[in-house]
Amino acid sequence: MTTTARPQLARSLRLGLLIAATIGVATGLFAWRQVSDERRIDLEDVNRRAHVLAQQLSGTVGRALTLPDAQAREALRARLDGYSRLIGYAVFRPDGQLVASGKAVTEFADRLQPTAILAAQTGTDAFDTTRFQGAPIHVFAIPLKDAAGSGQGVLVVAHDVSYIDERATGRLVRYGFWILIVTLLAVMLVVGMTWFAYERPLHKLADWMRRLRTENVSEAPPRGLPSALLHSETDRLAASFRAARSTGRRLSQAAMHAEQVWTRDRLRTHAITALGEDRQLIVVSNREPYMHQLRDGEPRMIMPAGGLVTALDPVLQACGGVWIAHGGGDADRETADASGRLTVPPDDARYTLRRVWLTREEEQGYYYGFSNEGLWPLCHLAHERPVFRAADWDYYRQANQRFADAVIEEIGDGKAVVLVQDYQLALVPQMLKAVRPDLRVGLFWHIPWPNPEAFRICPWGADILTGMLGADLVGFHLQQYCNNFLDTVDRVLESRLDWDHFAVEFKGRVSQVRPFPISVQDWAERKVPAGEELARQIAALKAQHKLDGAYVAVGVDRIDYTKGLPERFRAVGRFLEKYPQYRGRFTFVELGAPSRTHLRRYRDHIAQLEALADEINWKYQTNGWKPIHFLASHHDARTVHAFLRMASMCIVSSLHDGMNLVAKEYVAAQESEGVLILSEFAGAARELADAIIINPYDTEQFADAIRYGMEMDTAQRRARMRRMRRTVEEHNIYRWAAGFLTELAATRAQAPAGMAAGVGES
Repeated sequence: MTTTARPQLARSLRLGLLIAATIGVATGLFAWRQVSDERRIDLEDVNRRAHVLAQQLSGTVGRALTLPDAQAREALRARLDGYSRLIGYAVFRPDGQLVASGKAVTEFADRLQPTAILAAQTGTDAFDTTRFQGAPIHVFAIPLKDAAGSGQGVLVVAHDVSYIDERATGRLVRYGFWILIVTLLAVMLVVGMTWFAYERPLHKLADWMRRLRTENVSEAPPRGLPSALLHSETDRLAASFRAARSTGRRLSQAAMHAEQVWTRDRLRTHAITALGEDRQLIVVSNREPYMHQLRDGEPRMIMPAGGLVTALDPVLQACGGVWIAHGGGDADRETADASGRLTVPPDDARYTLRRVWLTREEEQGYYYGFSNEGLWPLCHLAHERPVFRAADWDYYRQANQRFADAVIEEIGDGKAVVLVQDYQLALVPQMLKAVRPDLRVGLFWHIPWPNPEAFRICPWGADILTGMLGADLVGFHLQQYCNNFLDTVDRVLESRLDWDHFAVEFKGRVSQVRPFPISVQDWAERKVPAGEELARQIAALKAQHKLDGAYVAVGVDRIDYTKGLPERFRAVGRFLEKYPQYRGRFTFVELGAPSRTHLRRYRDHIAQLEALADEINWKYQTNGWKPIHFLASHHDARTVHAFLRMASMCIVSSLHDGMNLVAKEYVAAQESEGVLILSEFAGAARELADAIIINPYDTEQFADAIRYGMEMDTAQRRARMRRMRRTVEEHNIYRWAAGFLTELAATRAQAPAGMAAGVGES
């Protein structure tokens, strides 16, 4: 070994010893905790056994205690001795006087007296551990009462528990042996890896940097990592290029920011490239982006609530194409042509909306039944039991086929890229591929995907997965949901999984599985009021709801049991109870859009929320102020934007949510100082780390978070909101769509033969 290599090896050895010591201490603490827990379990087992023995003898002892002590001793003589680990019994009067005891117990009966007196005084079982001649003894005392309920005495059971200490010692020895083995292996592994993968390459890199400074060598640097060996040389090298690097960094950052911000025009250009010869874009979903309802006998257009419409409408406006959706409005037929088509938006036609008509029975079974009483609670961990009915499944398949037929009709003989949206249409990808294998089909699942055990509740789970794997690309919000999906496929279907590339080969076709966190469009593009018009609108809303002078917090939700609205209301109530100084100063406004009111569960949920809001308001409100304004109605984008803009705080308390775009909508609406309280169970919490993250089930933490948000320093509020705004601006809906289209375009060359090594067969 060379002279220069010895100190490097010594450093590797020191690092290995440090890591090994850390591992040894951590595993040692774990072992100690494990042994302590096992010892506690053993003692609890002895305690339960003693309780059973005491109960078995209590009747006999109770009758004996009605006699004088001498007669009682005689009556109990043969019953108080023990065997094996049971040392024996002792009987005391309520004042602690010993009446009788087994032979082996007599020697240390005085050690049992305190526990007996404690049981007599409290009237409940008592237990303790004492020692006699170095041996640990478990003491269990049970009070005995006569028919009138008065204390007769105390029966004490004594066990020898030295075997528990011996067992614990044995466990510690075994754990210690394995800790030593693991520590030695860690030292060897760390020293070896550090030497071969770290120290030796760094030495070469340091030599190269010295020659670069002195000789201006032209060869590329060897691979390596920073270390102390490089400090002197890198300092001199950095000094030579500091000015140029500073200028380059500024230019690089400006260019990078420009690349990160996607716009409608940039998406349109990108879509033309990504779609290629398959120029036509088709989006298919259950919910339509524009619905017509009769108001006073006249059709009125509204945009239904929900993240799907909010996210995808700007994509279609940017790229053009056809959106196929269920026509659910009572004036939808009279506002569309004979084929169910119309151009939207009505004031600036950008794409075609094709409405699919369903019968009342189909809608009830497919949408309200299988989709929202079955799949919705199955995928959300919100403690609602899913309901699956065979008739609903039949309607679900029938409705999916109707959507697939509409897609094929719109495409005709041409080519197209089809984006299928959400859990209501899980069978459509396979139905499309059965007719047109040449189509490129993407499926985006807007809600969470459960673990395999939960999904297997669904009687038609294999059919659902088969339908989804008709898609060339299956997208979810989070990597966690992708992992769950692949695990589910692995458990349910005979398929081949490529975990390296997150792909599934099923029935000769490859489906890619990817995370695509969805986002929102900038409010400035949505034709909402700004400037003085917005200020007038906000002033009118404040006057209408008596919000002037109040600290306003807002929530915007489709009324659903997964959104955590009861938990939100209770947290507001607890906040006002815990911090009374904010009564009259804090007001929470909930903009709740009723949905799925055909289902009793949803009607009951609205009634529960109204009752809860009334209860909290009745408790705290004054003549000019009430804490909760529950505005259960469909609110247009202008109203939602005005409330989000005026609110100093937005509360999102989902119990389980794929993303929840309200959090991002609030950030997009704010200019500087808003506070976002965000549930850790919403997908948005992975991106908006500067929100105040809460567990909505923890009412105390939730209430404290409201106070923390109100009292947060102005500079901190601005810094947090500035970082969140940049995240939302850079990761907007156009970037989401571009990423999905890019990944879908890349599937053109995919074939089963391309499945990489490492593929596992389920």
